Amino acid sequence: MKVLIVVDMQNDFIDGALGTNEAVKIVPFVKEKIGLYRKNGDTVIFTRDTHEENYMDTVEGKNLPVPHCIRNTEGREISKELDTGDCKIIDKPTFGSTELAEYLKSLTDIEEIELIGLCTDICVISNTLLIKAAMPETKICVDSSCCAGVTPESHENALNAMKMCHIEIK
Repeated sequence: MKVLIVVDMQNDFIDGALGTNEAVKIVPFVKEKIGLYRKNGDTVIFTRDTHEENYMDTVEGKNLPVPHCIRNTEGREISKELDTGDCKIIDKPTFGSTELAEYLKSLTDIEEIELIGLCTDICVISNTLLIKAAMPETKICVDSSCCAGVTPESHENALNAMKMCHIEIK
């Protein structure tokens, strides 16, 4: 079985509070990738960055003082262009999700895990490395055409860092 992890393809990261032109540009590629996995009968899992009203009082809020992905806001929602269908959605309060890694470990017969989404240099790299640490013998890859970073330079830096940790970059 192959698993696609769609990381934080939420309105605030695409064209909202923390959106970028690069994020907007990958939406069609992400949509196409999700369709391919579904067509092949593979598993698709979404992560959703989720903060509470007290976000600005958190460590993350003090380091990134831009309210985003606040529970019960439009910015927290996954883009309407992406069909979440019957996919599992894992809410995460910070960059990486140990819940995601534990869920993946509970699945059987995983041949490959592919990650795509936003932001390459924060949440994609965090989740990729958590999964790699939890499942070191599983093939893990990242499709760079379906990811965008905070900046193009930080996107490339994150891809290079993941490559050094034996993550296949497509």
